[in-house]
Order: sequence, then C-alpha cells, then structure tokens
Amino acid sequence: MIKTLSLAICLVLHPVHVTMTSIDYVNGTDSLKVFVRMYYDDFLLDYQLFDSNNDTVMKYSPDRLLPGDMLNNYINRKVTIIVNNNELEGELLKSKLTDNELSLNFLYRTRKRPEIIKVRNLIMTGLYNDQSNMLIVRSGDFEEGVKLTTGVTEQTFIISSKQ
Repeated sequence: MIKTLSLAICLVLHPVHVTMTSIDYVNGTDSLKVFVRMYYDDFLLDYQLFDSNNDTVMKYSPDRLLPGDMLNNYINRKVTIIVNNNELEGELLKSKLTDNELSLNFLYRTRKRPEIIKVRNLIMTGLYNDQSNMLIVRSGDFEEGVKLTTGVTEQTFIISSKQ
C-alpha cells in the first residue's frame, strides 16, 4: 500500500513524460557515446510492460537501481541505433539514480565513421500518449536535435561527409 501510494505521489510530482537521449560520435574512433536520462518511476512502469514476467513495480524504491544487465537489455530493445545500415548493440558503462532521475551511459561500436544514423526510440511510447523522447545526435560539426513522440518514433540523420 505504501509503495503504491509513493509511486502515485511521484507520478503527480512530474506530470511531464519526457526522456533525453544524446548520441555522440567520437571522432577518429569506432565509438558512439550514448547518454539516456529519464524519470525512474516511469521507467519502472515501462519496464513492467517490457518484461511482464518481472514484478519490477513491486520492487520499486527511489534509491534501488535495477541490475545493469536489465538496464542494458531494456535500452537495447527500446532504442535502436543503426549506423550505415548496421544495427548496433550498446554496452552499459555507468548508471546513476538521483532524485528519481535515471542516467545511463552506453558505448556503441561502429565499423566506420557514421554517414547515416537512424534512431528509433520506443521508451515509454506504449505507456503514455503524450510521451516525448528528445534526441540529439552529434558527429564532428554536425549537430541536430529532434523530438520523437508516440506517433513519430524514429529519425534518420544524414551526416555531412565534410567533418
């Protein structure tokens, strides 16, 4: 009962349903650094939909972070990054939970410098009709930001070859 009440209070305190994702190509390497930030209570609700065999919501605690393998699996299924027509898998490097905000750092390996990056973000799109997933992609001098929603879940970025 107390956990349910705590979860309801958290939902009332942040009525905005938004996530932030940034994708940064590290020049001269085969790496993309990816950062994801979202509200942890929303994440737990979405995780429950993602993995209905896991009673995550009942284990909710504002200071108890899910194990890294569960976080990694969730992001790799909810955020698809395709570079030059090759779908990439991310590796969770760091996770942090502070004041109901979950911050995740990932490393994605690509075969060569990105020319085309396609991103599909399905985080919480099955949970909230007003979900906004903000996305920023950077590579050299290229920088572009977009807002993805439940109606528009993916964006393709054409990176200038003059970097």
